[in-house]
Order: sequence, then C-alpha cells, then structure tokens
Amino acid sequence: MTINELPELLSHDEMKKNKIPLAYRDRCAKLLVPLNKCRQEGWYMPWNCVEERHDYEKCQYLDFKRRVKQLEEIKEKRDAASS
Repeated sequence: MTINELPELLSHDEMKKNKIPLAYRDRCAKLLVPLNKCRQEGWYMPWNCVEERHDYEKCQYLDFKRRVKQLEEIKEKRDAASS
C-alpha cells in the first residue's frame, strides 16, 4: 500500500451503521471496521488481530504522510505566489 493506494472513503451511512466514532472517520475507516469486529470477537486480547491492526496503523501512517505532502504543496504555492 502506498500513499496513492489508500482505501476509498466509507459513506456516512456505512460509518454510522458500523458505529465508527467521529474521531476515526477518515480514509482508513474501511480498515477499522474489520479490526473492530476482530477485536470484539477476540475479547480485545492484544495478540489477536495483529494483521488487521498492522494494516490499519500502516494506513494511518500513509494518510499522515499524504496530508503532510499536501500541506507542503500548499505552502510552496503560497510562497511562490507571494514572491
């Protein structure tokens, strides 16, 4: 998975149906649904759902990198316009 391969956004109705908290309704919410399901079925034991957690955390990291890159581009455009 690369920055350009982030999962598609879930619709508002899908997020509501899966009870995803507002703070977690981002591009990685699609990976949070199976992770939360696995956690509930595995009684929240830390050794369960390792792959799902890794996929979700990797998505969060890549999304962070995407947002940083986007901010840098905005700053470059602003600096170029002010020069």
